[in-house]
Amino acid sequence: MATAAETARQGETETIRRRWLLSAPALVIIFVAAVGPLFVMLAYSFMARGDYGDVKFGQFSLDGWFSVFFQRDIFDDTVTLADAHLSILWRSLRLSLITTVLTLILGFPTAYFIATRPRHTREIWVFLVTIPFWTNLLIRTFAMQQVIRNEGVINTLLRALGIIDQPLQIMYTDWAILFGMVYVYLPLMVLPLYASMEKLDFRLIEAGYDLYAGRLSVLWRIVIPLVKPGVIAGSILVFIPSLGAYVIPRVLGGGKNLMLGNLIEMQFGSGRNWPLGAAISITLMVLVMVALLFYVRNASKSGAQHG
Repeated sequence: MATAAETARQGETETIRRRWLLSAPALVIIFVAAVGPLFVMLAYSFMARGDYGDVKFGQFSLDGWFSVFFQRDIFDDTVTLADAHLSILWRSLRLSLITTVLTLILGFPTAYFIATRPRHTREIWVFLVTIPFWTNLLIRTFAMQQVIRNEGVINTLLRALGIIDQPLQIMYTDWAILFGMVYVYLPLMVLPLYASMEKLDFRLIEAGYDLYAGRLSVLWRIVIPLVKPGVIAGSILVFIPSLGAYVIPRVLGGGKNLMLGNLIEMQFGSGRNWPLGAAISITLMVLVMVALLFYVRNASKSGAQHG
């Protein structure tokens, strides 16, 4: 009996070792392509700024991290808050949160509509939702530019209806960036919501109506708790790329309304301050990790509550 148990244990050990060997190439690629650059950025953030837009290897410095939130006066060395950086950070967080909320408001009824269609037509609706992914992000952003510019669709329609006399200045504002991000990231909210709603037992909704619950009560007490994993997943999928958006603020913001992605690119480019750019990059990664931890925590709670 002991021999059989020992043999089974050895077989299990060999299986685990074989799995690790088979996954080793993928793990190496992940480390080199993903984790490696992060370590490079982390190392750069603790180095001194070079004279020609590089870093001074081997020279430790905290100036990069200091400059993320503070700035030193060039005349009297007075330390003050880096208002420009904090403003960009606040704009990035604010627009990302608003984008997440708006995509949730628009994506929830869209996903519910698709989930309540006959089964043989749902694939068509999902196919229509995924069509924007066939087009490059830059092209989709330029398409939104044609909608919100002074001679675009929105202003032309409002002037034709007599609502406005002069075109609204939407381009190169935070509103333009918000419209662009909602348009681009809306499918990332719809698809996870649909995946959760497709598994929803609609007999529970009928039972709620049978118990004289109103529409809002059924939505709040039955539908939303059951599709909460989809809500959280969709919110994370929208919030993370919105926080690091670069193309949309660059095209629709006109280079004036910067977000964190633009600030990082500026420090590695025209700013020639690689330690600061690396420190801001790590700060952005920390914000993303906080969002992911929030998702994992809520997903685990939801899984425990629903067995």
